[in-house]
Amino acid sequence: MESPSILFVNRVFPPDQGATGRCLSDLAQRMAAMGWRVTVVADGDGPGDAPPGVTVRRAGGKRPADPGETAGDAKLTTRGYLAAAVRLVQRALRLPRHDVVVTMTDPPLLGCAGPLIAARHGAASLHWSQDVFPALLPVLGVRFPEPLMRMVERASVQALRRQDAVVAIGRCMAGRLAAAGVPAERITILPNWPDPRIRPIPRADNPFRLAHGLGDRFTVAYSGNMGLAHPMDAVLDAATLLARSDPAIAFLLIGEGRRRAAVAEGVERRGLANVRLLPLQPPDRLAESLSAADLHLATMDPRAEGLLVPSKVAGVLAAGRPCLFLGPAGSDAAALLEGCGHRLAPDDAAGLAAAIRRYARDPVLCAAQGARALAVTAAWDATAAARRFAALADGLRQTKPRHVKLRGGAVLPGRGLPHA
Repeated sequence: MESPSILFVNRVFPPDQGATGRCLSDLAQRMAAMGWRVTVVADGDGPGDAPPGVTVRRAGGKRPADPGETAGDAKLTTRGYLAAAVRLVQRALRLPRHDVVVTMTDPPLLGCAGPLIAARHGAASLHWSQDVFPALLPVLGVRFPEPLMRMVERASVQALRRQDAVVAIGRCMAGRLAAAGVPAERITILPNWPDPRIRPIPRADNPFRLAHGLGDRFTVAYSGNMGLAHPMDAVLDAATLLARSDPAIAFLLIGEGRRRAAVAEGVERRGLANVRLLPLQPPDRLAESLSAADLHLATMDPRAEGLLVPSKVAGVLAAGRPCLFLGPAGSDAAALLEGCGHRLAPDDAAGLAAAIRRYARDPVLCAAQGARALAVTAAWDATAAARRFAALADGLRQTKPRHVKLRGGAVLPGRGLPHA
């Protein structure tokens, strides 16, 4: 019996940096293990580290190796994203047919090409929405003239309506998509999962703590993208307050992004000896770096509610650590932290400092919420997500009629392009 086939299209794929690439790699290798024939189209050229059973086709262009070059941060220029999208679509159109075509949101608006690629393959079309574009672009500092913005929004919504299914990574995002006109019955909520390599590492045995001389200091960490959708002012203000009242509390700010330079300048200008800035850690060190902290921080611009879900929160919980979230109360990130963290207003520096002080003085609270965090993540991992994604894709491929479009517009039943 012929194996079902699926084609994923996304700008990044390991060893490229980027959360979307990591999620895609986790999912692709598990679907391959289930018997799917999996192909990924990613940007760049040269050899890659494809998981067993997964074929990676590179679209050419510059290899996206800069940790700051992610769609969630908009470091790339609009022209660069458009060029990447064109390369990806052209490469996907030239491949042998697949049963299901999945577009993601890196680069932004790639989903607009999903129905086109699927039609070429005679395939079902599925959009995996990691972010909601173009609505997120202004939050990321990307502004179009109003008429152009309205035109892009209409094109995006029309493309999403033509998808056979849309996967949203949170209930708030699903609500945004439905409000934009995507039929609710076509939307599936499938949250992202923590990196499978993340696990708790005991404080005393943690090489990261030893390497950075943290000793017995209570340590607070922000680990992940310091992008424009993740305000950092309240974090620096809280660190400033605690430098005076509780100088033994250490802050680690780990990551890259467009805000990083401003954060570094703020740390230096304020003379914050209790704060250390560290580069983005390699994936195989995430368990160590995340477990090195006793408490984690995550932030989100309220304007981004329903447009993205901070992936760092799931990783923190998988490390068995509580998290303080500075963001909107109704967001998925806030809901995820019930019993294993606390939400504050994005600008509440005094409240953040008080909360950090409370956790630092209550190791029992840290331990209890850390245990709750592990229970939360145990219920949803990459394998569980892959099973649900595969079931959705299988349902689409079995119900989607396949046709071949001939010259002159005639349409005949068929199987589309030949298999590889």
